[in-house]
Amino acid sequence: MKGQRAQDTLRVENLTRGQTLVRSGRVARSFFARLRGLIGSAPLAPGEGLLIIPCSSVHTHFMRFPIDVLYLDAQQRVVGIDHALAPWRVGRFYRQVCAVLELPAGTAQATSTQVGDQLQVHGLPI
Repeated sequence: MKGQRAQDTLRVENLTRGQTLVRSGRVARSFFARLRGLIGSAPLAPGEGLLIIPCSSVHTHFMRFPIDVLYLDAQQRVVGIDHALAPWRVGRFYRQVCAVLELPAGTAQATSTQVGDQLQVHGLPI
């Protein structure tokens, strides 16, 4: 992911499944970075991801590719998943969610990630 700052580089592991979800990710923390998300970006490559924090829901308006969306609570547990959320859609809303992890479509299924799985975010505390 070109142009990312060193402090925004993160890695995300699914501790429950023993899988690495993100090897090279970035973080959207400011209002405008969260609003923009992946709009105008090239599709995420395997191992890439975007952590949006704080966030409880997402949209894919103006995006050109589907994404997997993992909804995380304060303990970094998966409380919801949108598989291959298509462009021009709105994701689910979960009251207890504090962060959302956007991944290449198919990542959740390929890593067997499920609701209830414990993740660990390296490089930025939630």
